[in-house]
Amino acid sequence: MKKSRILGAGHYVPERIVTNEELSKMMDTNNEWIVERTGIHERRWFTPGVDTLTNMSAKASRMALKRAKVDPQEIDFIVFATITSDYFVPGNGVLLQRELGLTSIGAIDIKNACSGFIYALSVADQFIKTGMYKKILVVGAEIQSSGLDKSNEGRSSAVIFADGAGAVVLGAVENDQPGIMSTHLHSEGTHAEELYCIGPSSSAEVRVSQELIDRGDFFLKMNGNAVFKHAIVRFLEVIQEALDYNGVTKEEVDLLVPHQANLRISQYIQQKMQLPDEKVFNNIMYLGNTTAGTIPIALSEAWEQGRIKENDLICLAAFGSGFTWASALLRW
Repeated sequence: MKKSRILGAGHYVPERIVTNEELSKMMDTNNEWIVERTGIHERRWFTPGVDTLTNMSAKASRMALKRAKVDPQEIDFIVFATITSDYFVPGNGVLLQRELGLTSIGAIDIKNACSGFIYALSVADQFIKTGMYKKILVVGAEIQSSGLDKSNEGRSSAVIFADGAGAVVLGAVENDQPGIMSTHLHSEGTHAEELYCIGPSSSAEVRVSQELIDRGDFFLKMNGNAVFKHAIVRFLEVIQEALDYNGVTKEEVDLLVPHQANLRISQYIQQKMQLPDEKVFNNIMYLGNTTAGTIPIALSEAWEQGRIKENDLICLAAFGSGFTWASALLRW
């Protein structure tokens, strides 16, 4: 049986930089308040009419394909993680397939928010292990800024979320080569309403109505305290699960790439695991929280910066809406 390996990673973020100072003109906030609570100094937001989820993910995918030295026509399948598709229907996987000019390969979408990329990676990993596909494009991408309540009422989430796309090319390799060692997926729907967005809702009388708009049901709603309290527990649990499953210690990990939910969460995890700075990668300070895009964007940047080398032991971990949480352990 084959195993899967990340052959290359790529990313794209919009050109528009939104500083904390700019946000302070939209809502009652300031740079000190945002940095203290989130660690974010600036983030990227898309430009309507220029950026789409599809063309952003295509740019990230082309970079990943080039770095992997893989011709686009070699891709057998697409797994696309997002909660902010260009269309309500169909999913963004088929739009990316069209944008890249690929043949009639299959494409599926994963709607698991911040944990979406690891879920997508796990799905792709299973397809390769069974021999169904040899090369899969795995994407995590979001345009969150168009769904944020940029008033005082929504500032706790509006200052955090951002836009961007990341992609990896997953390929089949022999079992004795580096690659994905394991993935671990969890959910707890009891807490779904702590971080969610209602509209458009198929359970409403009509999916889009003035009533839904007036209630703010199209805006993301987040109970920040609840998310933080659960995240710091689940992050540690699922990272340890991956380490235990593979019989390795935290000291053997070369780089931890956590979902960029909040710098304070990442710092808490780092402190509890007693990891030095060089073993944890964070970019939320200048890119914000791009939901499903954070981990593949971080992988691409870390590789660019020389933070990831061949055969390094990499741990990925995420927590988000659902609640869902997940981890993956791999040799680069």
